[in-house]
Amino acid sequence: MTVVAGMAPACTNIRWHDGCVERKERQSLLNQKGCVVWITGLSGSGKSTVACAIDHALARMGKLCYVLDGDNVRHGLCKDLGFSTADREENIRRVGEVAKLMADAGLVTLVSCISPYRRDREFVRGLMSKGEFVEVYMKVPLSICEKRDCKGLYKLARAGVIKGFTGIDDPYEVSEKPEVTLEATNVAGELVTPDCMAETVIDHLVVNGLLSGPCF
Repeated sequence: MTVVAGMAPACTNIRWHDGCVERKERQSLLNQKGCVVWITGLSGSGKSTVACAIDHALARMGKLCYVLDGDNVRHGLCKDLGFSTADREENIRRVGEVAKLMADAGLVTLVSCISPYRRDREFVRGLMSKGEFVEVYMKVPLSICEKRDCKGLYKLARAGVIKGFTGIDDPYEVSEKPEVTLEATNVAGELVTPDCMAETVIDHLVVNGLLSGPCF
């Protein structure tokens, strides 16, 4: 059966099978609650770097987490997709469904993905129960992102070699109410380090009870 990107399969002879072990039991074993931390922002805003910093910090705390990186998933899960609006939507749908499964397993799932369209991020939020989706917006100016252009993508986009590049000739739709907003500089105008950004995200997880076991 051929499945077109973004379209649900036509099969009707399938049904959902509940797991034998309840989610709260898995979370109790891990002493944490499964959730999705969705880090979004322009290319070069530091999403992957912050995700890695959170990953290391949580590991030191004895918490089980995993990073789904936007570039990495395009090597396998989404390698058949391009960067059209439809393909980007399907990319986020797939990543969101995988993240949901990992959260159901009790993991703190860190997603580092540009995810430029608000509706796609809201779709993933809708997959999760209330409080289990934490949107982290990397509020980093385009000028700083371009200075960090280690891949040379912005230069190619400015030259017209790459079409539909987020922030240049394709929009990034800013989050309306992200749970966490991370800015590039502090009130003194100094650059905020990835470790400090990670600490802000982890503080949110702690305050909202996501790094402690469920109450029965």
